Amino acid sequence: MYGIMVNYWPYQQGIYLNHEVAYLFANIRQKFHKNLSNNSQDSLYIDILNGFVKHKLFSIVLIELEILVLDLIELNLNFKDIKILQGKILYDLLQKVIVHFFIEFGIHDYSIILINTKKYLYLKVVFLECKWLLENLLIYIIFGSIYINDYLFAFDHKYTPTKHVEVLLENLLVQISNLVVFIILENMKSLSNIIKFLKDNHLCNSSYISIRSLAVFRNNLLYQNLLYFYAIQPKYIYTNRCKVWLISRQGLITSYIYTYRLADFISLSPLQLVIVTLIEIQDFIIPKFEHFLLVFLRLIFYILINILGNGIMFFLRFLILFIDNLPK
Repeated sequence: MYGIMVNYWPYQQGIYLNHEVAYLFANIRQKFHKNLSNNSQDSLYIDILNGFVKHKLFSIVLIELEILVLDLIELNLNFKDIKILQGKILYDLLQKVIVHFFIEFGIHDYSIILINTKKYLYLKVVFLECKWLLENLLIYIIFGSIYINDYLFAFDHKYTPTKHVEVLLENLLVQISNLVVFIILENMKSLSNIIKFLKDNHLCNSSYISIRSLAVFRNNLLYQNLLYFYAIQPKYIYTNRCKVWLISRQGLITSYIYTYRLADFISLSPLQLVIVTLIEIQDFIIPKFEHFLLVFLRLIFYILINILGNGIMFFLRFLILFIDNLPK
């Protein structure tokens, strides 16, 4: 995933870390000028935005993240404080991005409330991953890789590929942008209000300008979130994987990174654990069944060939005998 030539992220604070952080943010900002369309098999809430608005939103998230980093440095927080405050930091970041977004597009007369995470499956899904991804990204950016748990990722924390930190940042930008749009849309309450909000502020993609298309879009996302929460995410947790979003030349794509997820596994609900168990049973049984079926079909095929072969031979012999016995 990281290529042959590997550059490593600075291990501790210093001029080298400051330089790498500055380069990282500048490099990501350049990527915003590329294609930001969704080129994955999954839907995103930001798909509803047109290209210009999406670019602006990504830029706002990056700016607010930069400000957040500077604020945390000024507060002189240590890495333990960041771990403890990860939830509050994420909420504050979301709130500031929403305010900045509204100011940028001159949106007034709308009050946005950060909705209850327990009410929405999507928030449960994203917050589970976003909080610790933000936590580790901030530790990388502020302190270097020195305080990253050695078992957390698939490499020694002293030799963290710079590309890995870039992946975490790109993923966070997409996830935060998506969260912001989700929160805004849910605050609109109804489809008609959403359409009015999007049209009045010139935010929407032309594909979602009707109530019907918007309803289909939201229903697809609802089904996707349901499937992801109960089946896909538990499987990722069970296999120590995390899906990440990347900004590529082809647009927004998904990939996977290894990460130790025992704490997430312990926090799974009984239903999620049952589904993980069923998936594991399925993964065990299906290959065995396929092997059995293959052997069985070969056996049937062998028997049929022998029966048909012997039958044909018997028929030919009978035919020859019959012909020989015909009166001449």
